[in-house]
Order: sequence, then C-alpha cells, then structure tokens
Amino acid sequence: METKTTFAPQLVIPSGVADISFYKKAFNAVELWRLNNDDGSVHVAGFTIDDALFHLHEQTPHSKAFSPDMHNGTTVTVGLMVDDVHAVIAQAAQAGARITSPVQDYDYGYRQGEIVDPFGHHWLIEKITNPDVLMKGDYGK
Repeated sequence: METKTTFAPQLVIPSGVADISFYKKAFNAVELWRLNNDDGSVHVAGFTIDDALFHLHEQTPHSKAFSPDMHNGTTVTVGLMVDDVHAVIAQAAQAGARITSPVQDYDYGYRQGEIVDPFGHHWLIEKITNPDVLMKGDYGK
C-alpha cells in the first residue's frame, strides 16, 4: 500500500486523561483507534477530521514532548481549514473550547478565528476567502 505524504500532528495531552470526546464534539472528528492504559486513561489515539489525520498521545516521562499546560503555552498552532469558520468556532466553543480571537476577515485573504481546546492546544480555524491576494504576493507592499 502506497502512503501519501501528509502532515499528521501528534498532540500531547496530560497523563491520566480518559475523556477525549472534545474532538468529536468540536470538529466532528472520527476516532479511528485508541490504546488505553491499564487504568482506562488514553495512551494514544488516532482521529480524522474529514481526511486530516491527527493523534493524541499522553505525556510520558521519557519524552521531550509536553502538553501545553505544563509550560502554560504551546510551540505549535494547529491550522484547520474549513468551509464555515463561524460554525466551527461556535461548535468548538459549545464543546468546551475557549475563543481567544473571534472570527474576522483579514486583508491577506483569510477568514480566521482562534480557540484553545480543553488540553491547551491552540487551533487556528480558517478559510481562504480571497486567493487573488495570496497569488499576487504583494500583501504589505
């Protein structure tokens, strides 16, 4: 079977988490599989949002990957391209996300809003609204 090159981010969650339903509720994600620890908490799980694959993995002592709350921040923002930014932001907020930047249109041809999920991961929910601005490459000149 040939593998198509794609990004598949692995989001680190704190150890001991059993409920990862936020992603289903917020983004209509489909849980493909899950490996639980003996106590029922999540060790690692695989999800898709449409065709976009991502993983959740518990923080482990031997890894240099940390859940965002461990350092009160993150080094990565997950960009999620969707058709209706307003609807996805509202659904994510209803599921427990915190809105950090309301949806707005930007001069560089994007509609974007930002949220933080219950595990501290930052998400940029976005849609290209004006590809001409991007193709010209002259934004800010």
